[in-house]
Amino acid sequence: MIARRKAAVRDPPGWGPGATLAGMSDDLLFVPAVGQVSMLRSGEISARELLAAHWARIDLIDPQVNAIITRAPEIAAELARAADDRHARGAVAGPLDGLPVAHKDLVDTAGIRTTSGSPIDSDRVPATNALIVDRLQAAGAVTVGKTNTPEFGAGSQTFNRVFGATRNPYDLSKTVGGSSGGAAAALASGMLPIADGSDMGGSLRNPAAFCNIVGFRVSPGRVPSYPKEAAWSFLSVEGPMARTVGDVALMLQTMAGPDPRSPISLQDPPTLFAEPLDVDLAGLRVAWSPNLGGLPIAPDVAAALRGVPAVFEELGWQVTEATPDLSDAAEIFQVLRAWQYEVGLGSVYDAHYDDLKDTIRWNVEKARNLTVADHAAASAKQAALFHRVREFFRTFDVLACPTVQVAPFDVDVEWIREIDGVAMATYIDWMRSCCDVTVMGCPAISVPGGFTATGLPIGLQLVGKPRDDLGLLRVAHAFEAATEFWKRRPAAITE
Repeated sequence: MIARRKAAVRDPPGWGPGATLAGMSDDLLFVPAVGQVSMLRSGEISARELLAAHWARIDLIDPQVNAIITRAPEIAAELARAADDRHARGAVAGPLDGLPVAHKDLVDTAGIRTTSGSPIDSDRVPATNALIVDRLQAAGAVTVGKTNTPEFGAGSQTFNRVFGATRNPYDLSKTVGGSSGGAAAALASGMLPIADGSDMGGSLRNPAAFCNIVGFRVSPGRVPSYPKEAAWSFLSVEGPMARTVGDVALMLQTMAGPDPRSPISLQDPPTLFAEPLDVDLAGLRVAWSPNLGGLPIAPDVAAALRGVPAVFEELGWQVTEATPDLSDAAEIFQVLRAWQYEVGLGSVYDAHYDDLKDTIRWNVEKARNLTVADHAAASAKQAALFHRVREFFRTFDVLACPTVQVAPFDVDVEWIREIDGVAMATYIDWMRSCCDVTVMGCPAISVPGGFTATGLPIGLQLVGKPRDDLGLLRVAHAFEAATEFWKRRPAAITE
């Protein structure tokens, strides 16, 4: 139970946007979410005080970064006040009670503008929440607003014609990646303790790698999605983002669990993720793949991750250089992605062709040029790939590889055309280190893995056995504790 506060909590002066909280260090805002929750439960800080501190940080930092593009101060105030009222009664709504959160601008939020980064939906205000938002709010999370994303989530570079580009807090001239880029930047710069995101070809993992945070592509169905046009598809998942692995596990205590509206939702209860992360992993069998079977990797990325195998060995793990046979992964992903774009955006393409960016039009047109034979071939190849991966994980417990093939690049560059002398044919090819993993159907997490010589973050991607999300979190937690890269704050933002 939560300790009762001795007196009713008063609103801090000016506790909406524009607030300052005298005497409270910004260090509070970089305390992991599990620590902020502990402070809330003990009565050391109120939800309203924590909200005010985050508003002050947003006001200071976001003009430089452009991460939280729509604010909801009235909704946040109501939710924080309700949390404090519960705490005063010794009650708690759930694991996140009183903790600020912002939602990706692709998910519906009742009463809060949801644009999907598109001029087509620039004035859209949904009447209801998406399932993921309902679950976070039911657990007591305090919604402060929406985070930036590329147009309809297309591409791992967060910019759009509604709100502009989000900048990397480690170097404001660089991109944050995408498509959950606004969330990653807000977390990295202390504007949020937790955030939600989504991932088709790397949209949780890529921005996490570029911003020195944690992004978890959970097993398909682990976090049920609703509404979702392609309800049976495993390709796109929703999931948590935070600064530490423990914070991601905390979020899954709310986000995970079955829902009848999602036909692929897994039946494990969310309490699974309350299990300890700090367990004995001696003898863990790690497959280290420095280039995921021959993908081009930029030299500065390779250099940043060069010490990873030594960390594994110091942890007492068995390290072997190996890669699963991911033949056909790129083809499978392109076909399935095109189909999902047709399902989700085909009607938008027909009605608003001139209002869509070219990469979205390309995806839909690719779908319409595919034949039934193309789909059949991709399906057969996907099944064969799954069985090769399944056999691979009979020998190994986890696969480790780079999350990204390049370091954060210039914010004005839409997508990478060449890596280490190898030309990229499409805007997807430069992120195959994530896309190829997507079609494995396994949980995959990006954790802070190191820094380039110029101080840019690089993520380490860890891939677990099918549906072994908790086991993967434990591996990631052990690496995080051994390296502590997550503690390195961005220096580029002016505080």
